[in-house]
Amino acid sequence: MEVIDLILTNPISAPEVGTLWLTYIEKTLIMRMLEYFIEKSDDQEARNIMGGLWQELNYFVVQMEEIFTNQKMAKPVGYTKENVNVEAPKLFDNGFDIMLVRILKEVSMGMYTINMNMAYNDKVIQIYEGLTSVTQKFYKLSTLYLLEKGILTLPPKVTMPKTTEFIRSKKYMQGFKPFGDKRTLNDMELGIIHHGIETNNIGMQLITGFAQCAVNKDVKQYFVKGIELCKKQIKTFEEMLLESNVHFSATSGSTVTTSTMAPFSDNLMMHCVYLLNGFGLVGGSFGTFFSLRNDISIKFSLIAKDIYFYGQEGIEIKIKHGWFEEPPQMEDRAQIIKGD
Repeated sequence: MEVIDLILTNPISAPEVGTLWLTYIEKTLIMRMLEYFIEKSDDQEARNIMGGLWQELNYFVVQMEEIFTNQKMAKPVGYTKENVNVEAPKLFDNGFDIMLVRILKEVSMGMYTINMNMAYNDKVIQIYEGLTSVTQKFYKLSTLYLLEKGILTLPPKVTMPKTTEFIRSKKYMQGFKPFGDKRTLNDMELGIIHHGIETNNIGMQLITGFAQCAVNKDVKQYFVKGIELCKKQIKTFEEMLLESNVHFSATSGSTVTTSTMAPFSDNLMMHCVYLLNGFGLVGGSFGTFFSLRNDISIKFSLIAKDIYFYGQEGIEIKIKHGWFEEPPQMEDRAQIIKGD
């Protein structure tokens, strides 16, 4: 049976409609950003990485468009050439483009895991399998590139464990001790905190660039607030490390230029931050659950709360300007029955 015939005889389910809709918007956003960064890059290796990713994503965007057509489903608007200005001056210095690619691939990895769990149609499953493979490939390429260029800071080293131990007391979870020393961070907690510093450092640079060139006043103010939120989180994470006598400093560099000409529309920049907010919430939840020291869990919970309310404010701005595409939804049976 032909693939198209299979799709027509096996219509995609409501969750698949929703995940494809979200994936299409995210992929078109990333492609528009890549188009600008490719145009501005003067590093051939970086251009090759980004160009290869664009080609791979374009293939799957076409695949999704075929499904929309065959299922007689309205195609999301997503992000088009109107949302990017490749003629705008360089907004970020070399290296930041691949740092951003790496973070966006982290976001994608999480999304595909959730999307695959809701996929039943063979064609939809194939799309998420393919996108997962692409994401892992370019995450690796980006990481190796950044390490080679000395841009990415490695997590702190640790003495290798020589024995296996079991936790013998509930005191292991206690972090609120007015007197005496708290237990040091375990390796999992250290990794979560390191990742928090790394991602917030990149996020702060990205939003700083966005704030410089945003057109709408409320959007600019929103990005400025985001910069302060990133600073607050970095400070919290660094304090956790210092309490355990662990020193860590993320590579920052002067990655934002002085350009104020927007390479992207306010709409696109707001949605990019919207995606990163979602990624930050997931990371905060992960840190809250897998940290075995209660003071650290509480701090991650408070960080997640701040991200949530910041994200909600961003959604309100997007709705206010008519930038938020409404997700597909189930039929309102009550209204149909009433005849409205």
